Amino acid sequence: KGGLESERQQYVIHGGKTPNNELSDKMYVMSVVCKNNKKVTFRCTEKDLVGDVPEARYGHSIDVVYSRGKSMGVVFGGRSYIPSAQRTTEKWNTVADCLPHVFLVDFEFGCSTSYILPELQDGLSFHVSIARNDTIYILGGHSLANNIRPANLYRIRVDLPLGSPAVNCTVLPGGISVSSAILTQTNNDEFVIVGGYQLENQKRMVCNIISFEDNKIEIREMETPDWTPDIKHSKI
Repeated sequence: KGGLESERQQYVIHGGKTPNNELSDKMYVMSVVCKNNKKVTFRCTEKDLVGDVPEARYGHSIDVVYSRGKSMGVVFGGRSYIPSAQRTTEKWNTVADCLPHVFLVDFEFGCSTSYILPELQDGLSFHVSIARNDTIYILGGHSLANNIRPANLYRIRVDLPLGSPAVNCTVLPGGISVSSAILTQTNNDEFVIVGGYQLENQKRMVCNIISFEDNKIEIREMETPDWTPDIKHSKI
């Protein structure tokens, strides 16, 4: 995730699902070492975490927030396998929503702390997340337990004073029902959401513009593109 000048070329990688249905709880920081004759060299470093380490998961979000000259990673949502004590032969690959905890990860010291926020009651996966300075917006997502795609819109603000971080969540109106969408930034204060699902077997053909002004978020529909036949008729 992009950020301050010194960290603009860093990317955070966490979790994921392999073709063998294995989940990873590892966290990596990938950075650009040098650019020489159009060749870019990367360095990937595994970060060992202590504290409340996020369990292995997929379908989650990880963002970086900046507050008072400091940065922190934020992990939220996703799915994981049911606990080993509940896994039988028939249920071995059964997944469930992770608990709706917010994890703050200090990349410098490798510390992770989880926060329970009363506004976040249900687990979510494949939501859209947007990080802006000290704030993350969580939009849409799929609740596996209820099999719904609620029109969520949460604002999670992280304050990083000298003491303990403060994390608070506000439920905002004007959300949309969407999961597994693609988010693209078009300018400093504007994003576009494309694709995803609105129901289990129903693709989302509508696109949305998300704009920010004076720390207010607005979501509106944009003119639908002239989709090609293969996009119109494909199942995903």
